[in-house]
Amino acid sequence: MSARAGIVVTGTEVLTGRIADRNGPWIADRLLELGVELAHITICGDRAHDIEAQLRFLADEGVDLIVTSGGLGPTADDMTVATVARFCGRELVLDDELEAKIAAILKNLMSRIGEADFEAVRAANRKQAMVPVGAVVMDPVGTAPGVVVSGKPTVVVLPGPPRELQPMWRTAVELPAVRDAIAGRTIYRQDTVRMFGLPESGLAETLRDAEQHLSDFGALEITTCLRRGELEIVTRYEPDATDTYSKLVEMLRDRHGQHIFSEDGSTVDDQVAQLLTGRRIATAESCTGGLLAARLTERKGSSAYLAGGLVAYANDAKTDLLGVDPALIEAHGAVSEPVAEAMAAGALDRFQADTAVAITGIAGPDGGTHEKPVGTVCFTVALADRESSTRTLRLPGNRADIRERSTTVAMHLLRRALSDDKD
Repeated sequence: MSARAGIVVTGTEVLTGRIADRNGPWIADRLLELGVELAHITICGDRAHDIEAQLRFLADEGVDLIVTSGGLGPTADDMTVATVARFCGRELVLDDELEAKIAAILKNLMSRIGEADFEAVRAANRKQAMVPVGAVVMDPVGTAPGVVVSGKPTVVVLPGPPRELQPMWRTAVELPAVRDAIAGRTIYRQDTVRMFGLPESGLAETLRDAEQHLSDFGALEITTCLRRGELEIVTRYEPDATDTYSKLVEMLRDRHGQHIFSEDGSTVDDQVAQLLTGRRIATAESCTGGLLAARLTERKGSSAYLAGGLVAYANDAKTDLLGVDPALIEAHGAVSEPVAEAMAAGALDRFQADTAVAITGIAGPDGGTHEKPVGTVCFTVALADRESSTRTLRLPGNRADIRERSTTVAMHLLRRALSDDKD
């Protein structure tokens, strides 16, 4: 078994949800890269007995390394270092050199602010220079130093702000105490298959069959996640299980090949960005309120050019801005395939684009009818000099769900149209 680790995220503001935890998932990814098995991530408030309880729990689980985040500031509720010292059986002592470093940092910061009582601030921050006897001190990135206390388990104490934690982590993993703690690490592989349009139940049945027919199936750690209508299958395994993973992927291809859009971990956004290279795209949206246009511009490094996008809820906006014939709206309704096609054609023309996507639908909660209930959404993907692709779906969920699912559907329809155009 590989070296194992646990993470303790401290902070009442994180525990109560006022601030979302970014450190736990980030450290988890770094541990995976190192080949360290992550056993648990726990979150607790700024209470010494609760922090110590998490440390003891992880020690009882037999982890080799504990990483904590948060609680290194100068205020009374910042008590992680003192709690870790007590847990490790170490006394706290003042590190004079560290105190001087913190004082220099504070003096520089306060010189920019203006008038302030430097000695009072320095006295308050002296607490941050108290470290466990024998601990390895990591210099502050902000004003809070980190510490590493070797032992069984070794404890790495990091600050809470991600901008401070992340560079300090890179320092920590190079320290001999941390290297010794994770000496038993194993190199893992992690691969991702992504599908669209397949219900979870269909995948569950395939995985049950794989468990029955693949002899070394237990060597694969498989996690599935349904998000925005996409199924993500993440598999973690040691190198000697590569053949078993290959057989699993073959089974997925045989049964669900039409639903697989990625076997290399790339997202639909990545693929669309690549397919749009050299093209000029425009969007026309109603129920999604510009979410598709925003999503098309999120991918860094994309060479796609979004010429422009229009959000047209009102019928007269569809007519005035996109050139939709009022007679079409009168005959078929604003949420209809003919109107979606006209919106896409209008976007192509208005922005002199060669690619356009139009979305018109009923996101709710009001406005639906028996013929067109809430969740009815019409999509058109138009490529210049090619016949448009149009379809209507009924998407489940509340307003936010429908809008999010609609943008995902639009991305997949766009991916398919652009892929067909490449063939």
